[in-house]
Amino acid sequence: MIVVSKLSKTFRVPERDPGMKAALRSLLQRRYKLVHAVDDVSFEIAKGERVAFLGPNGAGKTTTLKMLAGLLVPSSGQCLVDGFDPRERHRDFLGRITLVMGQKQQLLWDLPPRDTFELNRALFDIPRRQYEETLEELTRLLSLGELLRRPVRTLSLGERMKCELSAALLHRPQVLFLDEPTIGLDVVMQVQVREFIRAWNERFNSTVLLTSHYMDDVAALCPRVIVIDQGRVRFDGPLATLVSAHEPRRRLRVRLGDRVQTPLPPPFVARDDGYFADVPPSEVAPLVQLVFSRHPAADLRIEEPPLEEVFAAFFGQRVERGSPK
Repeated sequence: MIVVSKLSKTFRVPERDPGMKAALRSLLQRRYKLVHAVDDVSFEIAKGERVAFLGPNGAGKTTTLKMLAGLLVPSSGQCLVDGFDPRERHRDFLGRITLVMGQKQQLLWDLPPRDTFELNRALFDIPRRQYEETLEELTRLLSLGELLRRPVRTLSLGERMKCELSAALLHRPQVLFLDEPTIGLDVVMQVQVREFIRAWNERFNSTVLLTSHYMDDVAALCPRVIVIDQGRVRFDGPLATLVSAHEPRRRLRVRLGDRVQTPLPPPFVARDDGYFADVPPSEVAPLVQLVFSRHPAADLRIEEPPLEEVFAAFFGQRVERGSPK
């Protein structure tokens, strides 16, 4: 479905020293530097997959998505999306993809979303019956209802994002490029958007390539992750493999019975609401056995590390875990 081979994008950007003199000098003699936003990136994504495309700010995620959508021309390399070269911007290609950017909008500000939907129906030449069926399904899945008849300027951010997603999916694209679709949304709305993306993927077997800084998006939607940093792919594989390889420790939470006076020994640390220990997986079973053999426990939980810590460890940053609430 998506084939990317040695894809690169280099930008030529002006540079100058700070200060008024440097600014005036740059008007007469401008200097440039080359910025390698994407550098020799290769991967393949099969039809129906949901893949997270992750990395720090400036890693090259959005640039890659724009090349896959045909908005940017690669400096070198090749990419094919459903058999099409995005650079050609073929009409059939545009009808098979969609690009949703959480910080951009296509809805007309002073008009109801339904008017933008009608415009998209004409642009994509969607048959009236298919359009009405798709809109009915989108309305049901996203609880659009009255939102379709209100001017966009009166909608909340979450309501606008639901309408943006609907506008982007009216033509039933086979490939969804989603660039931070839940950015700025409250927790409830984030959950609704995730559930909708999953339902749409399962309903139409569409391919999803998603970027997000919210790790809950990744955990809920994407079994596979591609990690990019400084324009290069650093990891491509199952999310579970990344977690086990880069943050193998587990957290044990223990709450002892009310009458227990003897504290738990190290590596357990006492906190207000119990004892905690961060240990390798191999030490979990012996510690659990120790707790139950010597101390009546009212509650014991074994927790996976938060994904934020996994990625911080992947990029060589050390993060201290705070006390769980």
